[in-house]
Amino acid sequence: MRIVTGGISHETSTFTPVRTTLESARERFGYLHGAEILAKFRGANTPLGGFVEGAEAHGFELIPTVFWEAHPGGPLPGDAFDAVVDALLEGIDAAGAVDGVLLELHGAMVAEGVDDGEGHILAAVREMVGPGVPVVGQLDIHSNVSHRMVEGADVLIGRETYPEVDMAPRGRECADVLARMVREGLRPTTALHRIPMVWGLNQVTGHSPMREAIAELHRIEAQPGVVCGSIATCYPLADVPDMGASVYIVTDNDQRLAQAYADELGRWIFGRRADWQVAMPSAREALAEAEATGRFPVVLADRNDNTGGGSPGDSTGLLQAFVDADLEDACVLYIVDPEAIGQCREAGVGARLTLEVGGKSTPLQGQSARMDCEVVALSDGRFRYDGPMYAGLEGNMGPSAHIRQGGIHVLLVTHREQPFDTAFARTLDLHPRRMRYIGVKSAAHFRAGFESWAGTITVVGEPSVHDAGNLSFHRLGRKVYPLDDI
Repeated sequence: MRIVTGGISHETSTFTPVRTTLESARERFGYLHGAEILAKFRGANTPLGGFVEGAEAHGFELIPTVFWEAHPGGPLPGDAFDAVVDALLEGIDAAGAVDGVLLELHGAMVAEGVDDGEGHILAAVREMVGPGVPVVGQLDIHSNVSHRMVEGADVLIGRETYPEVDMAPRGRECADVLARMVREGLRPTTALHRIPMVWGLNQVTGHSPMREAIAELHRIEAQPGVVCGSIATCYPLADVPDMGASVYIVTDNDQRLAQAYADELGRWIFGRRADWQVAMPSAREALAEAEATGRFPVVLADRNDNTGGGSPGDSTGLLQAFVDADLEDACVLYIVDPEAIGQCREAGVGARLTLEVGGKSTPLQGQSARMDCEVVALSDGRFRYDGPMYAGLEGNMGPSAHIRQGGIHVLLVTHREQPFDTAFARTLDLHPRRMRYIGVKSAAHFRAGFESWAGTITVVGEPSVHDAGNLSFHRLGRKVYPLDDI
């Protein structure tokens, strides 16, 4: 049994000024080819790590092609998108006769001239391998799932956790389903129910009300004839026709049953549409509330400047709130500012200097924060995640610096990434668990490494390119809650 695999993954904001290029992948896990893909991801908590685990468990040969993934950002240029898709197709073609295809995708990719990146990729793969070869794809929970995506794949399986700590298990599930198709004659039929809704911040799966939504999904998955099912909470920062939440259910050769369950769950979710929304206080308001409750450490998550959603990562509202409050035992993870890092490197560890920190990508990110600071540590930005997200993989933040003004510590980085855990901070002699106040540029993924020991967590809203007041949708083509009153 010969299975060809690869991945093209990008979460694309149509509102950010951050450019994405073919080379952007090198700031994350690289633009990989052939055997280096298996070497990179074997044993890692990623979808491809799950594919490798599944191949070993089921005894099939896994033939790697290409893997390209960049940090979330703006649309990939059309010629670059064509180049990476062509590389995937050439790899599949070079593999010769295969029994199936396993793909790691995102579900919210946009390229110049292509609103539905995954639909385009799956259609191209389907045309190459023909209707008789099973194609199975693993998607992010933040997918904008289209009918074209469903038509191009035999099975799509989305992640069921947020933070997304189940990447390898969902990849393994893809391999399990594919093995059933090839060896047992499973004939999957998929139904999509598109929900006219943008999911709000109440989507952390370990908490109510999202916990109940996942439980309802699992109840349906346990029904006779159901193979698997997924909820896509959507990626809300793309002005494209398919933006919005959805449910997709797979049954064994029963399209009507699949559609009935997809519609049932979709209606269940939409009927609770107000439950998924939540207001975000400012950082100053959240600090005042945290002082009143007295549960420390306090973690403030700057959702609008979440680099994991495509933001530039250099907004200054959260940092300025910390500075104005003159906090002790406080840190901000991370501010993207290569210019300030260059000044720190020139000055050297132990030097004192005045820096204009952040606020350099666009005026929407706020004014730079002036800091009279000490350079505590410098690094090349390389580290290894200690999980649970991306456990075992090497990360690279690029040239980085740890600066301190009084009791406020800031990590400056070159490459945009959210703090999934504390591993990188520790390489710069910053230990977040010793802090009383922690600011993170993240919406929820930080919880994987912080929630177990945090006293209080509050998602805050500060000015940014992704502030709701800066977003204007023109291409959705339908009413969507809560953008519309439905």
